[in-house]
Amino acid sequence: MASLTAMAGRRTLRREERPDGPRRKRGPSSPGIAPWLFLLVPLGLLVVFTLIPVANMFWYSVTNWDGLGPEKDFVGLRNYVTVATRPQLFEVFFVSLYYIAASFVQMALALYFATVLSFKLRLRNLFKGIIFFPYLINGVAIGFIFLYVFQPGGTLDRITGALGLGDNHFWLGDPSLVNWSLAGVSVWRFMGLNFVLFLGAIASIPSPLYEAAELDGANRWQQFRYIILPGIKPIVSLSFILAISGSLAVFEIPYIMTGGANGSKTFVIQTVDLAFKFNKVGLASACAVILLLLILVITWVQRRIVPEERVELS
Repeated sequence: MASLTAMAGRRTLRREERPDGPRRKRGPSSPGIAPWLFLLVPLGLLVVFTLIPVANMFWYSVTNWDGLGPEKDFVGLRNYVTVATRPQLFEVFFVSLYYIAASFVQMALALYFATVLSFKLRLRNLFKGIIFFPYLINGVAIGFIFLYVFQPGGTLDRITGALGLGDNHFWLGDPSLVNWSLAGVSVWRFMGLNFVLFLGAIASIPSPLYEAAELDGANRWQQFRYIILPGIKPIVSLSFILAISGSLAVFEIPYIMTGGANGSKTFVIQTVDLAFKFNKVGLASACAVILLLLILVITWVQRRIVPEERVELS
């Protein structure tokens, strides 16, 4: 009995020692600054290598800087007026039409191979690697490789000669062939990117849909038309945006293979020549700003024509 009384007394003392305020419940701890510390490096790289150069580009476009001297005299919109009043600066955009046409061929081939290789086929992983591999190669290396392919008497001439189509073509010297040749190289190089995008989108479609379609007697074309194509519509729309913007900003392949000669000069090559050959960095910056705004406007129009829709397959 005495021991019970002592225990009760100790409990009373412990209650009296506790603070009078209510006990705080432990909730989820706030993230604090930890996430921002992880984002500090990528945000710093984004600011240093993207935002600051873009801001400088806008500033250079309203100056007459030659890229060498320290003088950067403000000239207002004179560079933009010069671009607008010189039609020859915009004629190079006609070259982009070849790449736009090639980009549609590239997307069609990528979609075809992605659809075929999404089904169970022998050696499909090998074919996936073969299609995607060109995208991993550096653009400069691809340019030098295809210089040997397109040279007179080269690989392509031997193939056409074996097919009875002649063996002496100037693929990069004939103005009627050069842009088609360069656009074909772009198809071979960038098809792997669209292929992977389409393949990933197709893989996200629930497999029971295919099983139900097969039970209903749907063939492969019907599965593609009513299941695959609606299911990857957002990715197709994204690929169109990338294709148009990429076609307007082609640089590496024509610059390495022809340097813009024989009618293969693109808008970006012309901009680089203005800046580094003719020392007109201000005018070149205005051209770059115009190209940026043009791509943004085309992207906005595409998004308006084909709005983003949430696809639900069940």
